[in-house]
Amino acid sequence: MRVRLLAVGTRAPAWVRQGYEDYARRLGPSLKLTLVEIEPGQRAAGGDVRAAIETEGRRLLAAVREGDFLVALDERGAEMTTPGFAGWLAERMRDGRDLAIMVGGPDGFAPHVRARADLLLSLSRLTLPHALVRVVLAEQLYRALSIHAHHPYHRA
Repeated sequence: MRVRLLAVGTRAPAWVRQGYEDYARRLGPSLKLTLVEIEPGQRAAGGDVRAAIETEGRRLLAAVREGDFLVALDERGAEMTTPGFAGWLAERMRDGRDLAIMVGGPDGFAPHVRARADLLLSLSRLTLPHALVRVVLAEQLYRALSIHAHHPYHRA
């Protein structure tokens, strides 16, 4: 199964890139994780952000492939436990559809992007830095696979 992380932003710090790449590499061939960075919309100091959000929305949806199961990471989305997420991922893997997981820009998603998503998912009710979300998501994918493989990484 292929998972593409569609993330608004192109300037992640080195520690983010290193953390993301470490977990993406650990996933191995059973879950191919790739990052697609989306150029952010233009924002002017003190200006209206709606145009930037719309631009980011168009760019995100343009990166979605036909047949992808589309997940939008949103603090108001559904919450899952780690075992619940592992079970959900196993269902997706059995389904056979590739995943596209979106991380929006600093002002969130345009309404049409949220409406297009097959699932709105919250990684936390806390507001996380968008770059950090890349690492957290990659780690949770790895943790979910380790649960199914009965690997000792997840100790619950």
